Amino acid sequence: MKKFIQTLKNIWSIDELRNKIVFTLILVFIYRIGSFIVLPGIDPNKLANLTQSSQSGMLGLLDSFVGGAFSKASIFALGIMPYISASIFMQLMTILVPQMAKIQKEGESGRKKINQWTRYLTVIVTAFQAAAYIGYLKSPGNVEALIPAFSGYFWMSTVVILTVGTLFVMWLGEKITDKGLGNGTSIIIMVGILARLPQSFMQEWAARSTGGARGILIMLVEVSFLIAVIMGVILLVQGTRKVPVNYAKQIVGNRQLSGARNFLPLKVNASGVMPIIFAQAILFLPTVFSGFQSEGWARHFTDHTDGIYMLVYSVCVIAFTFLYTALIFNPKQMADELKRNNGFIPGVKPGQPTADYIGTIMDRITLPGAVLLAFVGILPGIFQIAFGMQQGFSAFFGGTSLLIMVAVILDTLQQIETQLLMRQYDGLMSSGRIQGRQTISSGI
Repeated sequence: MKKFIQTLKNIWSIDELRNKIVFTLILVFIYRIGSFIVLPGIDPNKLANLTQSSQSGMLGLLDSFVGGAFSKASIFALGIMPYISASIFMQLMTILVPQMAKIQKEGESGRKKINQWTRYLTVIVTAFQAAAYIGYLKSPGNVEALIPAFSGYFWMSTVVILTVGTLFVMWLGEKITDKGLGNGTSIIIMVGILARLPQSFMQEWAARSTGGARGILIMLVEVSFLIAVIMGVILLVQGTRKVPVNYAKQIVGNRQLSGARNFLPLKVNASGVMPIIFAQAILFLPTVFSGFQSEGWARHFTDHTDGIYMLVYSVCVIAFTFLYTALIFNPKQMADELKRNNGFIPGVKPGQPTADYIGTIMDRITLPGAVLLAFVGILPGIFQIAFGMQQGFSAFFGGTSLLIMVAVILDTLQQIETQLLMRQYDGLMSSGRIQGRQTISSGI
């Protein structure tokens, strides 16, 4: 405890780090306030049915990403998710389209062009999703919350406000990235997820406490499983296969540099959380096209305890894991870099044999990583079926929510630890160092 208090004092004593933390907290507070501001033309006292209908399936997942703003019909109801969708599309274009890849390699000017195009695409995506959200608000059971006197202006005003709200959240994320601590987009998503945790925990506790001592025991077992799952996800996020690499002796001027032995770390989960986001985006399309209604064929994709949903979801995650890893991982480039720096893998010839060797290892470790990632994705449904827990609380036992929280927290802690070590303070841990991971937005 004394070590922890001293670490907090060290963090607060660094002016730059303190200013970053305070600035980030202020912008996060502004975002949370906006999540409770209801759209014009809606009676907030009649949103009970909307809140209840958006607590399950894909709608519950979307609501968790935006911190409950979706179920509150807030001006931030769509949150930053349209920007995420636009960013995913633009990144795929920079990989698949040679002209886009050329623009990205232009440096700062190319990055600014792609960011500007991403913002334009965000407006289009937000307008489309806002129209679908209006259809959801006008569906039976939710239409009672609309104020009749405002019906003539409701469609236009809601589309404009939701679009502006998403752009404002995007601006907050960019400001946090520039002047705050960590990646703004990732932090906003994480804050939205964590905002639901206290309420979900209390709902689960209220449901279990009615069962007496047996219910409390089940609650303790659930918490124990939650801790175990979090530890397992940390291992999945940070797991690497170290390939030994030797560097030959070099002569620089009149000096001879001795060879060195190093490792080439290959991540078990090189694609990060992206396959899960891709899979859920695909499974979210039937919900959008059905106007956010859980009817007909779309009902299989709005309930994460449905067997068809689990099967399709797992196949999509595994397929997207291999696809995305193939897009971002280039064994040929790594082999060329090793050859250029006089590095080689013991027992493997430089050049194409090295690229084939690295590619084979990556394929072998990607398969178990993809299966584990798919298993983590369906864990909420499994726990909900096995323990009968509340849907909101089960969302924290796996899936995108847990992966994003673990990844963002590790990345933020790594940045804090870097600031401490730069100023010759001890790190956050007495032994070892926190190994960060690719952030959500940089992965997007």
